[in-house]
Amino acid sequence: MMNNPYPLLQTIQAPADLRRLQREQLDTLATELRAFLLESVAKTGGHLSSNLGTVELTVALHYVFNTPHDRVVWDVGHQTYPHKILTGRRERMATLRQLGGLSGFPQRAESEFDAFGTAHSSTSISAALGMAMASRLKGEDRHAIAVIGDGAMTAGMAFEAMNNAGVSDCNLLVILNDNDMSISPPVGALNRYLAKLLSGQFYAAAKSASKNVLRGAPPLLELARRIEESAKGMVSRVTLFEKFGFNYVGPIDGHDVQTLVSVLENIKQLKGPQFLHVVTKKGQGYKLAEADPVAYHGPGKFDPAVGLQTSAGASKITFTQVFGDWLCDMAAADDRLVGITPAMREGSGMVAFEQRFPHRYFDVGIAEQHAVTFAAGLACEGLKPVVAIYSTFLQRAYDQLIHDVAIQNLPVVFALDRAGLVGADGATHAGAYDISYLRCIPNISVACPANENECRQLLCTAYAQNAPVAVRYPRGAGAGVAVSSTLDALPFGKGEIRRSGQRVAILAFGTLLYPALDAAQGLDATVVNMRWAKPLDADLLLQVAASHEALVTLEEGAIIGGAGSAVLEALAAAGITRPVLQLGLPDVFIEHGDPARLLALQGLDGPGIEAAIRNRFALTQGS
Repeated sequence: MMNNPYPLLQTIQAPADLRRLQREQLDTLATELRAFLLESVAKTGGHLSSNLGTVELTVALHYVFNTPHDRVVWDVGHQTYPHKILTGRRERMATLRQLGGLSGFPQRAESEFDAFGTAHSSTSISAALGMAMASRLKGEDRHAIAVIGDGAMTAGMAFEAMNNAGVSDCNLLVILNDNDMSISPPVGALNRYLAKLLSGQFYAAAKSASKNVLRGAPPLLELARRIEESAKGMVSRVTLFEKFGFNYVGPIDGHDVQTLVSVLENIKQLKGPQFLHVVTKKGQGYKLAEADPVAYHGPGKFDPAVGLQTSAGASKITFTQVFGDWLCDMAAADDRLVGITPAMREGSGMVAFEQRFPHRYFDVGIAEQHAVTFAAGLACEGLKPVVAIYSTFLQRAYDQLIHDVAIQNLPVVFALDRAGLVGADGATHAGAYDISYLRCIPNISVACPANENECRQLLCTAYAQNAPVAVRYPRGAGAGVAVSSTLDALPFGKGEIRRSGQRVAILAFGTLLYPALDAAQGLDATVVNMRWAKPLDADLLLQVAASHEALVTLEEGAIIGGAGSAVLEALAAAGITRPVLQLGLPDVFIEHGDPARLLALQGLDGPGIEAAIRNRFALTQGS
C-alpha cells in the first residue's frame, strides 16, 4: 500500500478543521499544501507562481480568522488555489478551469468562503471596506480583510479605497502581499518605495523584530510599546500607508507561518483600519518557478520533475504574435510610434518591442485609465501611440476612452487582444462587449480581422488613420493563414464577398468567417467578410441585401448592441426590410471551458450556424 503523501492536508475539509490543529502542525500543513498544489496544477494547467507564494499566508488567515463569518477578499484572485483547497474544494482541483469545473478565480456562487468575486485587479480594498461598513451598520462583529498584491496596488482604485477607509474608523485589515512582481516585472514609483522599505538592513531588522516582538503575543499595550520602540530603529518616521490613516505593521516574512499567525492574532484585536505588509516570493518552494515566475505564471500541463518544455514542431502563429511582430516592424518604419501596456507585456506580445525600442515602450502598471489618457497626451504632441490592452481591461477605462480620446478625435490605436471568448479564464476575462461599447462612441472605428494576415493588414489601416481605431482579435491562433512581412493596409471601412450563393447571405465579423464558410457549403449561402463593425460597409451591405431573401449576422461578441445591431440600423436607415438572424454571444455570462467547446455550445461552430439558419428560415436539406 502506498504511503499517503498528504496525511495532514487530507484531514482538512474546511477551515474549522484547520483551526483545530496545534500551531506546531501548521508548518507541516503548509509543506503538504504546497506539494499538493504543485502536483495539481501540473496536471490541469493554471496559475502557479502566485499560488505557491501565498501558501503560508492562506494557512495563517484561515487559522486566525473565523471564515466564512469573517470576510477575506482576494485581489485579482488568481492566487486563491490554496484557499480553495482548504475550503472544501480539494477533490475538485482536478476540474480546475474546465467546463463545469472549479473557476480559476473566487466566485460567490462556488463557495460561501469566496466572499467576493474577483479577477480584475485592485478591487479588494473597496469591497472589503464595503463589507466592514455593512458590519458596523448592522451591528455585527466580524472582520473584513483585503489581500492585495504590490502590482494591484499601482491602480488608482486601490488608493481611492484607502483614502476612504483611512477616515472611516471601520475594522478593516489590508494585507499587502509584496512579492516584487505583478505578472510582468514591477514598474513605477510605488515599487521603488516598497523596495526602499525592504532594502538592506531594514528588512532584516524588521524580520527579527517581528519574531521577537510579536511571536510571544504579549498584551496589547505592551505590544504597542514594544512595536513603537523597535520601529524607532528600523522604520522611517511615517510610512505612506500611515499617511492614509492606517496603522502600519511590517514588513514581515510571508513564508514564516508562525510569525504570520502571531501578527494576525494581535492585529485581530486592534480597532480601526490596519495595514499589514507581508513579503513573499512568487514560486516559493519550487525552484524552477522561483527562478522564472513569469514563465510559471500560467503554465499548461507539465511534469514538475522536468519543468516547462518547448513544444516540438512548428505551431500556428498566434494573433498576439502577429501584433508583436507588426508593432516592431511599424516602429522601425515610423519613429513616432510608441507602445503602451498596462502591466501586460508578455500577454500582449510586447517583449520584443521593449527589447528593440526600450525608449518608446511604456509599461504604466495596472492602470488602464492612466494608460488611455497617457496615450491621449502623447497623441496631442504628434506621436502615434498604440495601446495594447485586453478587450476586458479596456472596459476599465471607458470614461477616458470617451472623454480624453474620442471627443478630441486623437489618433490612438487600440490593439484589443482576447476579443471574444477566452476559455479557461472565464467570464471575467472574456472580450464579449467591445463591439457594443465601442460602436456607440463617435469618432472611434472598430476593425474585426478574420485571420492572422488580415490582423496585420488592419493594424496598418488603423495606424494610418488620423482618428482612434480599435482592432479586435481573439486569444490564440486563427485559421493558419500565412502572414505577410510587408506593411500593406486594407481599405478603410470595406469588406469583401468570400463566397457567392443564393437566398441567404451570412455577414461575418472576425474569425467566425471560417465556420460561416463551413456552414455555407451545405446551405449554398453567400458569405461576406465584413471586416469592420464601424464604419459598416454600407454599400456592400445594401448590395447583398438587394440580391438575397434573408441575412445572417455572425460575431464572437454580444448580440445586444453588436455588429448585427449595426446591420439592422443600416437597413432601417435605408428603408430596407429583410429577415435578419443575429448570431453571437447571448445575454448571459459564459463561464470557463475549452474555447471551441464553448463556441459550439453557443451554436457558433459550422454545424451550429447551419442548423440555426435552417431552423430560422425553414430551409430544407439541399435548399
